[in-house]
Amino acid sequence: MATGGEGKDVDPLKDFFTEVKEIEKRDSVLTSDQQIHRLTRPGSSYFNLNPFEVLQIDKDSTESQIKKTYRKLSILVHPDKNPDCVESAQKAFEALKKAYETLLDEEQKKACFEVYNEAEGFLKSEVQKKKKKLKKEGKDDRVEEDDPLVYEREYQKKVMMLFADFQQRRKEKAMMEMNERKRQREKEIDEEETKKAKDKYEKDWEQSRNERVDSWRDWQTGAKKKKKKDKDKMPKTGFRPPKLVPEKRG
Repeated sequence: MATGGEGKDVDPLKDFFTEVKEIEKRDSVLTSDQQIHRLTRPGSSYFNLNPFEVLQIDKDSTESQIKKTYRKLSILVHPDKNPDCVESAQKAFEALKKAYETLLDEEQKKACFEVYNEAEGFLKSEVQKKKKKLKKEGKDDRVEEDDPLVYEREYQKKVMMLFADFQQRRKEKAMMEMNERKRQREKEIDEEETKKAKDKYEKDWEQSRNERVDSWRDWQTGAKKKKKKDKDKMPKTGFRPPKLVPEKRG
């Protein structure tokens, strides 16, 4: 934590948050330029993680209120309505659309509520620890968070930090799921290649087997023909002595 010139502690996040809240209060007027600036200002990617902040609505807003606010703001920042700053208007419009879609999705909306609940739990725990420490030291247990405005400011800080943490965890989860899908696909491809190789081997073996059988049959047929031919050349009976010719006498 930095220290000011008078020796007082300076919390950069606290100052930044206070400044942003003042800007949001000023920019709560529904004008195109102010809303585009609010949604695209430096640090907006951090604040825009909270869909309730993006739409400037309370976390207990009804679905009807969410839709009504979105329509009103999206018209103001729509690129077609802001030809002088189309690129910034497009970014602002996309931020609103993402927040709107998040809050219409029950699972994602539930996750947002969990962030708020977790932030409140953390802050209450910190306040209790501070009070306990002061009591142990024999001091007055009053803390600055006893002031509702300070408590709300610290609460919103916790909410922002947890939304950033939530976003990081969601990215890591998405990366893990993507890697798992990739691993599974690689496994499927490997199995497909193995099956193809096996099928090819069996097909080639069967084909070569048929060729070997045919070759054996041809050889057998040729051998039988040769044997028969040689047999035909031999006399059908055994040795025949020459005929006796009678001797003629004079």
